[in-house]
Amino acid sequence: MNHNRLYLGRNTGLSCLFLLFLISRTLYGQPERNDNITVHQKLAHDIFRELIEINTTTGKGSTRAAEAMAVRLKYAGFSETDIHVAGADSLHKNLVLRYRGKGKLKPVLFICHLDVVEAFSKDWSVDPFIFLEKDGYFYGRGTTDIKNEDADLIANVIRLKQEGYVPNRDIIIALTADEEGGQANGVNWLLTNHRELIDAEFCINPDGGGGDLRKGVHYDMVIQTSEKIYLTFELEARNAGGHSSLPVKDNAIYRLANALIKVSEYDFPVMLNETTRNYFERNANRETGRVKADMLAILDNSSDKEAADRLAAVSAYYNAMMRTTCVATIVNAGHAENALPQSAVAIVNCRMLPDDNPERVLSKLKEVIGDTAVSVTRTYASFVAPVSPLRPDVVRSVEKIATSMWPGVNVTPVMSTGATDGKYLRRAGIPVYGVSGMFVETDDVRAHGRDERIGVAAYYEGVEFMYRFIKSITSDKQ
Repeated sequence: MNHNRLYLGRNTGLSCLFLLFLISRTLYGQPERNDNITVHQKLAHDIFRELIEINTTTGKGSTRAAEAMAVRLKYAGFSETDIHVAGADSLHKNLVLRYRGKGKLKPVLFICHLDVVEAFSKDWSVDPFIFLEKDGYFYGRGTTDIKNEDADLIANVIRLKQEGYVPNRDIIIALTADEEGGQANGVNWLLTNHRELIDAEFCINPDGGGGDLRKGVHYDMVIQTSEKIYLTFELEARNAGGHSSLPVKDNAIYRLANALIKVSEYDFPVMLNETTRNYFERNANRETGRVKADMLAILDNSSDKEAADRLAAVSAYYNAMMRTTCVATIVNAGHAENALPQSAVAIVNCRMLPDDNPERVLSKLKEVIGDTAVSVTRTYASFVAPVSPLRPDVVRSVEKIATSMWPGVNVTPVMSTGATDGKYLRRAGIPVYGVSGMFVETDDVRAHGRDERIGVAAYYEGVEFMYRFIKSITSDKQ
């Protein structure tokens, strides 16, 4: 792509969009006002609604949303040369804003994806692409994953701009395409093609952070510093087959079944890194009885299998935080009900610790299965991204703001068992920290699901948290 096309001020796109924005304000007037919220909350509400009502599933693309936010930023007074809309193709463009600071330090980058998982009206009780406030919740696809944070970031940089705030370093906001799927991942595209737009000392990724509510109580708040690595293996047992009326012991399905049983019974060793060690230390401080004793035991001796087994039995999450995990997810075997199977195939999906090794995992699976008649082939391996070292300024800011807003909340670093766009930046040498002030009920997680929603109060609290956090890590008074 021609580099000049990145700058919205050098083409007519932004001007046309800006004109449409002004016309719409004249024709349709201001959205209905709610006197119970502040001016800043009203802005965050309106941006949130606008984003939810733009369908950004992979097939529709992120460009309309990126352009809409670019219009808002220009209207707020940001220079056209600091607003960039560009991407891999016309449908999947990204928005990058540079909020100019004093330049005392290298920039801080905030990333958040614009795309959402598909949603069909027939599967929901409400329209997934109409922003709805009902019974204390905001409903719509993306309300928790993760247009709440897209709106949060745009609303807060506009608020800071209006207040005349000058950060000690540049603040970069990147709202990107295709994190949830598709072939036009925005963070990867920007790193590959225009790293200068998003190069930073470190990155904040709200998609990796957030908090848990338990019956309305703010319980946990996490700072994500790493992610497990996605690995997939195919196990296959083959046989000459034959007629089912003449069965033999050497059956491809039985061989595969025996292999899968062995995989299910094997636990990879406990391997704690800086983040997971910190996680168990902090959680041990508020646990009691056997759980606390077992957490302290694995911190003292990661080879304590009995303690690790008990923790794994208590929580699948504890198990995933301690070790690499592998699990069978798909099985396909046989070709006719009256024939001996000629092939039996299973997919085993692994989530590897970031400091483990794919070849070691493959070797261990073969060893555990112990049957050369069952082939084990790696079919997919995500790249390995390092653990981001804990930054005292980030941790200190999160803890200070969180405890002032929600006294008693437990703030802890975590390693995500899933994946986010942070992995691309970590691989490129930019540390990433998942930080968000958005809380959802632990037993009401609806991201990617039916009737996705976020509490109204939780949303506004999350916006306020991020406002304070941005100022905290970019202020001269840290």
